[in-house]
Amino acid sequence: MASLPYVPFPSNFNYGRGKSPAFVRCSSIVEPSRKPVSSTIFTNQFPGKLEADVVVIGSGIGGLCCAGLLAKYHQDVIVLESHDVPGGVAHSFEIKGYKFDSGPSLFSGFQSRGPQANPLAQVLDALGESVPCSSYDSWMVYLPEGKFLSRIGPTEFCKDLATYVGPEAVQEWIKLLDAILPMSAAAMALPPLSIRGDWGVLSTAAARYAPSLAKSLIQMGPRGALRATKLLRPFSEIVDSLGIANPFIRNWLNLLSFLLAGVTSDGILSAEMVYMFSEWFKPGCLLEYPIHGSGAIVAALVRGLQKFGGRLALNSHVKRILVENGVTTGVEISSGHVIRAKKAVVSNASMWDILTLLPSDAIPHSYKEKIKATPQCDSFMHLHLGFDAQIVPNDLSIHHIVVNDWSTGVDSEQNVVLISIPTVLGKDLAPSGKHVVHAYTPGTEPFSLWEGLDRRSAEYKRLKAERSEVMWKAVELALGSGFSREKCEVALVGTPLTHQRFLRRHRGTYGPAIKAGEGAFPGHSTPIPRLFCCGDSTFPGIGVPAVAASGAIVANTLVPVSMHLELLESIGI
Repeated sequence: MASLPYVPFPSNFNYGRGKSPAFVRCSSIVEPSRKPVSSTIFTNQFPGKLEADVVVIGSGIGGLCCAGLLAKYHQDVIVLESHDVPGGVAHSFEIKGYKFDSGPSLFSGFQSRGPQANPLAQVLDALGESVPCSSYDSWMVYLPEGKFLSRIGPTEFCKDLATYVGPEAVQEWIKLLDAILPMSAAAMALPPLSIRGDWGVLSTAAARYAPSLAKSLIQMGPRGALRATKLLRPFSEIVDSLGIANPFIRNWLNLLSFLLAGVTSDGILSAEMVYMFSEWFKPGCLLEYPIHGSGAIVAALVRGLQKFGGRLALNSHVKRILVENGVTTGVEISSGHVIRAKKAVVSNASMWDILTLLPSDAIPHSYKEKIKATPQCDSFMHLHLGFDAQIVPNDLSIHHIVVNDWSTGVDSEQNVVLISIPTVLGKDLAPSGKHVVHAYTPGTEPFSLWEGLDRRSAEYKRLKAERSEVMWKAVELALGSGFSREKCEVALVGTPLTHQRFLRRHRGTYGPAIKAGEGAFPGHSTPIPRLFCCGDSTFPGIGVPAVAASGAIVANTLVPVSMHLELLESIGI
């Protein structure tokens, strides 16, 4: 499942910060609360004792995937969420009848099933849940070379290249597809749900799928095994080996890499790009959008959690992780209550934020220094708009990408703007006859520009207006001359401080900027016994498919191999 980068909550929206904890036995999807919750709800609605087999910190996609599978595995699991709505960066919010995505907006593979399905689809399948989607095959791009409707699939993009770039670019693109599409079977030979973080992986993945892996290597030719090793190297090495030199192709690959993983083609694993190409550039491929918004994904995961007896606690900020005699034993939340974990605590927080939750003397110095030395992706600017659909063309595409200047690099600040108009497909996401727009700069906004600013100050407001201008201009380009800022009924600007405050993300970061070949995303265990991590700070990295896989890996690791194998059999992978 492909996804564009995360973006945060709007800075002037109330998410219940500081309210009393509300523990909910998940008999229905938890809707955002706008009223303070009485502390009596804690004792009246918390089922059983203040303990669980596994405590999961954070209800982002990684945390919910982990918790849902643990519940499926018959573990007593509780998810603790700081805010009054689940989903983390993938939640939705509503203002004046407009329902906004706060995070990922470009998806594919929801309808996939079987061994080569994307990780989130596999988790939903395991939980017996689905997400209704609309399918489409294109998005608008605004590049220095021109404006055109870019279609996915092996042939349509070649037509765009022929028109806007030239025959040389077409030849190189075909050469690239011919080289990497056969590698997709090897890249997807091990189903994400088969992976676990202990030696049991030899049974659940290596032995179980050895025949399909061997078959894929044979299909790659006499040097199949050697070519497969390239999957663990930077994608740029494959591009270089093929002699791909056309500037547009190189720029386009950098753009796709950056949108997928927050790094350009010299930093992304080839396996990730090959996986993406298999979903976007094979015959018959389509993109999908949840017709009820990205919040429908969260709703499905919560339904799966509750179906198997899992629990969700909202307004329950974890103040600290408890470590006693060198072993993780539970957590303390901001209300002062202690939740004991009989088997494990799983953190969905970023690698930097988890350091703030642990007792300093419990963290090995080498572990602490390694985390502090890990480079970070930058943060976001974003824009949420609601307006009358009559002021814009009626044939809008759902997604638009604006690149202002290739020469500065797609990862340079204020250069790339992504625009999503989900009401093109999801008509119930706004009042009748209205549109919602979500525009953002994808992980390129320096936190240093905002550090230390008072969000109520004139300087902060001035900087918001200045740094949001690039998004306004991109939206005006995409929506045409009939659109104007003055006609918006809702207009919200988010900043890196929004990220830091509402998402509790260190310096508002998108995640670790770990380049392939220069390091690897950390595994899911930690030096502290019974403390595990999932999410975009762990293998396999940034993006919806990656964080779903990370949550699944931790859940699998915490149960016996026999239960894991039974799950794989039950969903036919």
